[in-house]
Amino acid sequence: MTYLPNILFAIIFVTAIVFFSKNVMRLRRNIKLGKDVDVSDNKSQRWKNMAKIALGQTKMVVRPIAGLLHIIVYVGFVIINIEVLEIVIDGVFGTHRIGLNVLGASVYGFLIGAFEILAVLVLVSVIVFWIRRNIIKLKRFLSNEMTGWPKSDGNIILYFEVVLMCLFLIMNAADSSFQGLDTGNLISQHIVPWFNSMSPESLHFVERTAWWLHIVGILIFLNYLYYSKHLHILLAFPNTYYGKLVPKGQFKNSDAVTREVKLMMDPEADPFAAPAEDAPEAEKFGASDVADLSWVQLLNAYTCTECGRCTSECPANQTGKKLSPRKIMMDTRDRLEEVSKVIDANNGSFVDDGKQLLGDYISHEELWACTSCNACVEACPVSIDPLSIIMDMRQYLVMEQSAAPSDLNNMMGNIENNGAPWPFNQMDRLNWAQEQ
Repeated sequence: MTYLPNILFAIIFVTAIVFFSKNVMRLRRNIKLGKDVDVSDNKSQRWKNMAKIALGQTKMVVRPIAGLLHIIVYVGFVIINIEVLEIVIDGVFGTHRIGLNVLGASVYGFLIGAFEILAVLVLVSVIVFWIRRNIIKLKRFLSNEMTGWPKSDGNIILYFEVVLMCLFLIMNAADSSFQGLDTGNLISQHIVPWFNSMSPESLHFVERTAWWLHIVGILIFLNYLYYSKHLHILLAFPNTYYGKLVPKGQFKNSDAVTREVKLMMDPEADPFAAPAEDAPEAEKFGASDVADLSWVQLLNAYTCTECGRCTSECPANQTGKKLSPRKIMMDTRDRLEEVSKVIDANNGSFVDDGKQLLGDYISHEELWACTSCNACVEACPVSIDPLSIIMDMRQYLVMEQSAAPSDLNNMMGNIENNGAPWPFNQMDRLNWAQEQ
């Protein structure tokens, strides 16, 4: 019976890791549904971007208050959970604070003391975040796409962090042997008076309960990430590594369009000749569904933090247009998850469900409202590029469906016929000078 807690802990821990691994494999499969794209260039710059943006949080502090609070939560939560290693060892082998025996009282006390200070800072930051969302109600958290689950998700993660930090402090405060060391208990010593009336047995029960709830809560949090916008905790690193390196105003050339133009300009090519029987199927222009996007764009969708900085900087959105770059990314992720469920239900094969990203999730009006100014790309703290998805879907509308707005169709027709966007014959261009 003495080994029962250790066996129970091992079962819970292994189950959580297996479930997390399955979600990681599903995530990887979903991202790889996108088209392949070569992002192996300039590795040194990519590593620098990841270190600067994901690890260094440099784009977060553009907004100082939110940036500083996020850094506190980010650093505090990560460092505090280093103690998870000790908890896992204690849980499996039945030891108690193994780190104390390995590191000694002085080093161990210093670490736990630092963890307790960070726990309080995380608590304060999380409370401020909650106030900003629910009391002050910042405008960027009140958009149409931030209702229902997205709104709840933002609060759930804050509650998670409050509970985990409180359990950590209570666990230390109720541990009489740890308090007896009189080192490392910088914060928890002030909680000890809450338990003065308890018997040693009751105090031990409180400590064990807090210990179990703390580790189980962390394992639940780990598996919750896949279903939450907080997946960016893990994906921000690869996403910033694979982020766009060319100037933001530089658009990619479409290989499909390039091939068509080369064929048109080839004097030996017969424009009326039928394609060879073994010729590859003509590539689709642009994107209408998630499978038409690149795997980097799908990684972007899963990495989206839903912070709304992109939408708050978008000039189209600021002037009342329907476009929200955040919604573009959220819709892409939602559609990708829908496709994933179809694949799971059909033994790994996708069966057409009669839906697609364009039309069922993202409207034409949203796409054509975009000014392609790159403000959303510049504002994103984790190098997400909503504009690339918008432009790919626009290309599909223009080249596959001829569904551009009438003004744009007129302009392109004028360029084709007159060599200029205006409806005047080339021979009449200098008429204005003759009238002087």
